[in-house]
Amino acid sequence: MNDNVNGLISQKNIDALLITDPYNMRYISGFRGGEGVLYISRNQHVLITDSRYTEAAGKESDFTVAEENRENPRTELLSKCISQDHARSLGYEDCSMLCSDFAMFKKKLNVETWVPMGQTVNELRQIKTPEELDYLRKAESIGDAAFTAMLNFIKEGQTELEVAARLEYEMKMNGAEGFSFDSIVASGINSSMPHAVPSEKKLENGDFLTMDFGCIYKGYCSDMTRTVVIGKADSRQKEIYDIVLRAHKVSMAAVKPGMKGCEVDKVARDLITEAGYGDCFGHGLGHSVGLYIHEEPRFSMTDQTVLKANMIETIEPGIYVPGFGGVRIEDMILITEDGYEDLAHSPKELIEL
Repeated sequence: MNDNVNGLISQKNIDALLITDPYNMRYISGFRGGEGVLYISRNQHVLITDSRYTEAAGKESDFTVAEENRENPRTELLSKCISQDHARSLGYEDCSMLCSDFAMFKKKLNVETWVPMGQTVNELRQIKTPEELDYLRKAESIGDAAFTAMLNFIKEGQTELEVAARLEYEMKMNGAEGFSFDSIVASGINSSMPHAVPSEKKLENGDFLTMDFGCIYKGYCSDMTRTVVIGKADSRQKEIYDIVLRAHKVSMAAVKPGMKGCEVDKVARDLITEAGYGDCFGHGLGHSVGLYIHEEPRFSMTDQTVLKANMIETIEPGIYVPGFGGVRIEDMILITEDGYEDLAHSPKELIEL
């Protein structure tokens, strides 16, 4: 179990902690199934799940595994743990637990004080371990390999759906166990929508083609975006691409421990604004990545988190012009003691296919 969890229990002055978020369950216990809950106190570390997962849970976790079923429902097993500890206060994940689940737990568990944990459990995942960094590097390298393969596949006349299918095939063939999110493949005027859904639109000569994709390796996510042009880019496309590329490089070079997330965001945002496209960059510059694709802290206008070594962030500036198209360039970076390490190695210069 992650040692910081015990420190969190002491810090919050609670008797026990209830973990229901599947990503935190995996991070704390090693259990990959996602179905169940963790009960953690100074005396007990219990993983409650059902018969579909008990064997795997026993292999993956050093927690005591308790099987829930009709005769021994989850709340009854939790009640036994609480009773054995004489626990009066219980921490819970208020930022992710369903209201209906909280109401059920509150009704059936004999707890005097429920303590909302806010983001404190999620924050345990911000600083990546050497093992986590190895998995994240591998996940991003799978994206690199997939993008390289796509450069030999993409042709005018293919649909966005075809491109998305091939992109995901290439990630799987290079070792991905799954995908971080549904791949975004947007061409032509569709590329002005940052989270466009792939459609039956065909690639046409002169289109921007934005591909935002990521895979999962050993549970850890990758995230990468590249924008290419089908055929030859016109002068406006080159102008917009160059602004985004400069914003990407300048903000990446600025990253170092001690900065705030909002300060890194400002570097890219100021450059894009000065170039006349400030209204066309609506989202944040980046976010952390780990077991989940969008973690904290973020590079946004409001994030005051102070950056530390071994945090992972994306750098993904973009310009989106409705009716014309858009560009986004994204890499995943590791914050080091004196700067950053770029985990992506695919070319960023404008590619014309």
